[in-house]
Amino acid sequence: MTRLINALFRLFLIAVLVAGLIAIWEQIRGNNLLSRFRKGDNTTQRIVLKEITALGKLELVKYTFKDIVEHEQVNTFLPNANAILIVEGEATGCIDLTKITVADITTEGDSVTVQLPKPELCTWKINHDRSRVYDTRFSFLDQSQLVSDAYRKAEQQVRQSALNGGILEQTRQNANQILRPMLERISGRKVGLVFRD
Repeated sequence: MTRLINALFRLFLIAVLVAGLIAIWEQIRGNNLLSRFRKGDNTTQRIVLKEITALGKLELVKYTFKDIVEHEQVNTFLPNANAILIVEGEATGCIDLTKITVADITTEGDSVTVQLPKPELCTWKINHDRSRVYDTRFSFLDQSQLVSDAYRKAEQQVRQSALNGGILEQTRQNANQILRPMLERISGRKVGLVFRD
């Protein structure tokens, strides 16, 4: 019985010691005390052109978002790791002009009707230059993976927020405000724009 109590007591002391070391490490890492011992950075890059793509998408609206992201990584034995990011992202609505064919343009008297493809969400991304990691906790095993997962979740949220915020409808409205007057000046006719379903 005494052996069991001694063994449990030792196990408890080891657990307290490990928890204390983890807490100390988080404090040291959080205060940038280790940065004093770094001399600088060296970066070498070799860029190779991989692909050239012809673009025909007309960007008509851009939404910019700012968000505070709290991402938690649930662990089985260790404390849950979490990261707090201050993120700026953007989403762009566009129309793919390469999908317009001759059959999409009809003339009737002095008016022209152009059938445009459906508006689409062209790009959504995190602007890493304007985003930063505010804080991380208990991420001593793989901090880069934790932050990467947090950015990935934030990017998905930028996409969803743009769709929920009506970016496709705004793209439609901007097409009418920008394209229609331009096409009327070029053709000298009244132009009507309709969108495919």
